[in-house]
Amino acid sequence: MLKNFSLKDMSGAIIACILWSTAFVGIKIGLNYVTPIFFAGARFILAGILLFFISGNINNYFKQVKLHFFTILKVALYQTFIYYFLFYTGISIVSGASAAIIMGSAPLSSAITAHIIMEDDKIVFRKIISILIGMTGIVIIALSRNPWTLEGLNELGGILLLLISTFSGAMGNVTVAKEEKTPPPKILVSAQLFLGGVALLVLSYFVEGFPSLANLTTKFYFALLWLSLISALAFTIWYHLLKKRNIKVSDLNLWKFLIPAFGAIFSWIFLPEEPTLTTVIGGICVASSIIFYYYE
Repeated sequence: MLKNFSLKDMSGAIIACILWSTAFVGIKIGLNYVTPIFFAGARFILAGILLFFISGNINNYFKQVKLHFFTILKVALYQTFIYYFLFYTGISIVSGASAAIIMGSAPLSSAITAHIIMEDDKIVFRKIISILIGMTGIVIIALSRNPWTLEGLNELGGILLLLISTFSGAMGNVTVAKEEKTPPPKILVSAQLFLGGVALLVLSYFVEGFPSLANLTTKFYFALLWLSLISALAFTIWYHLLKKRNIKVSDLNLWKFLIPAFGAIFSWIFLPEEPTLTTVIGGICVASSIIFYYYE
């Protein structure tokens, strides 16, 4: 039995996770041309603008933003600015497949964060076992990077940045679920992505400097457009599910264990990466944890 999920809810969660899993390939392609923070900022500004044009009445859009500005600002801070600053910096260091699997630890962060903040979302024994199975896969991947060497230590730093980013993402999820009144999902996603993207672009200007646009290719712009589209669509689906009272934050985020499995597969297909025994074993552990929790 699937806990609290209708077939429609389950389909939405799966579609969002598969969309997010393709991002690792797009990000790796884009990072060949620009710096991490600039790429993140450009992606989310574009995603916010794309959603703005399909969010309905413009006057209502700005009315909702003004009415819920503080909530939007909090979500933008946790879900876009902090989360993707750490995420893009981390993924610039580790491989796409490994990053995809490491980000499978997001359900652990969400479960811990929801347990602390949400009164009706406590960690139960079955959830603990599921999380431990998933984290076993993460540990296998981390140890396979040989963290006792200089190069391995650098990759371990990237892995830690990715892990920390998941807690910021969890705070964004909890904020959306906890607030009694929020804007419609499209408006919330559009506004928070745009604000977070602008903040990232400002940070990039002072930390990295802006790249020369003359060096950017069609391949880069295709990756940027694809990443912007999946952000707009996946976040809209996710926020819609988060606002359903019968769905708990930690339960929904357990579906994110699908991201590492699909992300690793897409990376092996589209990037010059070869699957290794450790990444395969790690991926199996991470993906199987969701099956253990949801199917009784």
